[in-house]
Amino acid sequence: MSASTQSPTYDRKNMQFRRLGPSGLRVSLFSLGGWLTLGGSVNQELTTKMIDAAYKAGINTFDTAEVYSKGESEKAMGKAIKDLNIKRTELVLITKIYFGCGGTDPNATGLSRKHVIEAADQTLERAGLKYWDVILAHQPDPTVPMEEVVRAFNRLIESDRCFYWGTSSWSADQISEATQIAHRLGLIAPIADQPQYNMMHRHTLEKDLLPVFEKYQYGTTIWSPLQFGMLTGKYNSGKVPPGSRFDTNSDFFKGFIAKLETDEGKATVAKIRKLTELAESKLQCKMATFAIAWTALNPNVSTCILGASSLEQLEENLKALEVLPKLTPEIVKEIEAILDNKPEVEGPKRPLN
Repeated sequence: MSASTQSPTYDRKNMQFRRLGPSGLRVSLFSLGGWLTLGGSVNQELTTKMIDAAYKAGINTFDTAEVYSKGESEKAMGKAIKDLNIKRTELVLITKIYFGCGGTDPNATGLSRKHVIEAADQTLERAGLKYWDVILAHQPDPTVPMEEVVRAFNRLIESDRCFYWGTSSWSADQISEATQIAHRLGLIAPIADQPQYNMMHRHTLEKDLLPVFEKYQYGTTIWSPLQFGMLTGKYNSGKVPPGSRFDTNSDFFKGFIAKLETDEGKATVAKIRKLTELAESKLQCKMATFAIAWTALNPNVSTCILGASSLEQLEENLKALEVLPKLTPEIVKEIEAILDNKPEVEGPKRPLN
């Protein structure tokens, strides 16, 4: 039976879908992620309600990782899907492998064939699933030969543990090396990366990864569209309000908290204040909704991972579907004038190694 909850006021038909890189897999433009939230700060009951609400709003893509809350995120997500009795075939479930779940032995982390295969089995067991749609290498591992990495992830596909594989926080050269090895060996190449992307963090997606977008039609599952909550406008006073992400996870975010008092931090807050005024006066929406919609303007964004921790946040985030068509060339020009941080990409593109 479906959990009882008030779902966002969006019909499934309003959701947009994009192909994940060069594959035929369709992912919802907005997806729901579990980092620091599902299975962590968000308990099982609310996790179930949020997944139910997201699914009813048209989201088919859910992202987690073995390291998120030391495996509890995978458990919570899997249990919610089972309790909601959602058809597995209607979902795109993504997890990530590298960091393990806290083991201390020398093979408990990394991208060795041993860890990749054993970790995949452990993620499936925790989530109570027969397969993942996509498994990502959570970060590159320079200690493992790239051919071993490619063969290990292909083994996951060949053994029906997943359908596709990809990368997270890899460079264009590393993605290219893996892709070329796969092509040379007649194996399946990775299809997408998971980089951070938001109004204040643009360089990786808008410049560094351009070669793989152009050559391989590589996809992305972007994270932190709100820059850890900065782009919600919560920190426009330059202080950390009680109950905010910086407050409830102060140890993890201590570097970002300290940065608020620096000249760079103050300049960032000043920009966000101006963006907030633009969102409220011209788009009649909240800053967070505006920032999420902005990421979807980039055609190289396959899906934008939402990190909402309440039903109210999820509903507000999904209003980005309404804001997106309002981001006209004129509005975008105003945004760029405020941000003043668009990466320079003129001239010949750097060839891939």
